Amino acid sequence: MKMRGLRKKIRRLERRLREGPQKLAELKRSLEVAEAVETLKAARKSFASDAAARIAEARKPAARKAKRKLNLSPERRAQLAAAMKARWAAKRAAEANAVEPSTQGPTLREI
Repeated sequence: MKMRGLRKKIRRLERRLREGPQKLAELKRSLEVAEAVETLKAARKSFASDAAARIAEARKPAARKAKRKLNLSPERRAQLAAAMKARWAAKRAAEANAVEPSTQGPTLREI
């Protein structure tokens, strides 16, 4: 190999060795940044899914208690039915007899 070619190769190798640590450090920094961004995205995604699960849980209707069956005799059941029918009839009668507020009084324009 000629002297000129050897010097050229040596210069290239020295330049590569000088740039090597800088490039390596730069690549490591970019890798750290990429990992940080990835973990941040994962944290956001998990937070969003947790929040969605909490919202869905909050929107679920509460489990209702099972109604307790009354152990009534047929006579007592008939007596309660009659009392409830009388109460409902009285309520309907009270609503029918209620006086509706009249709109024939003076209006704001007349005052």
